[in-house]
Amino acid sequence: MNRNFLMALALTACTTIAAQQPNHLRFQREAFQTDTPMVHDPVMAKDGDTYYIYATGMGVQQMTSKDRKKWTLLQQPVMTVIPGWTTDSVPGFGSHVWAPDVIQWHGRWWMAYSCSTFGKNGSAIGLLSSRSLGSNMWKDEGCIVTSHEWKKGADGKMIGDNWNAIDPNFVIDDNDQPWLVWGSFWDGIQLARLDSTMHIAAGEKPRTVARRYDPNFKPTEPNPTSRFAGTNAIEAPFIFKHGGYYYLFVSWDYCCRGAKSNYRVAVGRSKTVAGPYLDHTGKDMANGGGMLFLEGDKKEWEAAGHCAAYNFDGEDIFICHGYSVTRNGAAMLIQRPISWTADGWPELKNN
Repeated sequence: MNRNFLMALALTACTTIAAQQPNHLRFQREAFQTDTPMVHDPVMAKDGDTYYIYATGMGVQQMTSKDRKKWTLLQQPVMTVIPGWTTDSVPGFGSHVWAPDVIQWHGRWWMAYSCSTFGKNGSAIGLLSSRSLGSNMWKDEGCIVTSHEWKKGADGKMIGDNWNAIDPNFVIDDNDQPWLVWGSFWDGIQLARLDSTMHIAAGEKPRTVARRYDPNFKPTEPNPTSRFAGTNAIEAPFIFKHGGYYYLFVSWDYCCRGAKSNYRVAVGRSKTVAGPYLDHTGKDMANGGGMLFLEGDKKEWEAAGHCAAYNFDGEDIFICHGYSVTRNGAAMLIQRPISWTADGWPELKNN
């Protein structure tokens, strides 16, 4: 199959909703409170006087707080109905929705979410919108982008997309232009410009802005989590604007192995959203650059990653999930304030 045809499919044609019946989730209405939330791939938002966390889970896990200390875990997910197009676009996908992102833009809240199966890149990023977070009433806005599984064709040549449509993050540039950055393994982190409906802009093609290794470097250690994904172990991008720079945070190495995880966070920066993103030595993240920002201390956290960064009430904060040493590798919420060095690089403060 023609490679350009596959690219056009990935950017413009997600399977229609009418082809499949939606999947209705059952849920309990009870909620409970905790100051040590278990969470995977968290993002955060504030609407009015309430903070919200959204994370990987059945229909997207959600919790609320007034102070970012005590959290109420809501048993009802964001999505009580999984759109039918998701299972058409991603064979094997059910109701376990990964790695959401949420942003307010032009009077609406927009949420992107990931539909995939572990270790494969036949994936899709879906879109929801809402007038308020408190209402928990989300409209299905269809699919933003899909990736097609990278595999050998009948002629022995590789076909499909050499990137993976999961782990989305929205960013709005200084010209009020929305972008989406996403990606996990394969050729690394992808970036594309969006249109006013928060879908991929006409004629736009993904560009690779970060890789775990230089393209010419071939790691000898195999991927311990997937025989399909390769060893370009980079994912979970998040872009945060501070001062005159856009900072690209990414997660290196391997998540989802509990106490065996070696996830860590690296960062680079650029004067423009489009990049290039350079580390503190000037190396391009597209060629394996990146400044190590956070890793497990082996006392409290075995590993940590899939992060986000925000400014709330005048304070820059960093969040991610960490694999807890004392809880046998359970994924827990980490929150830390960010400080900035004299030359403009982020550092983490102690709690």
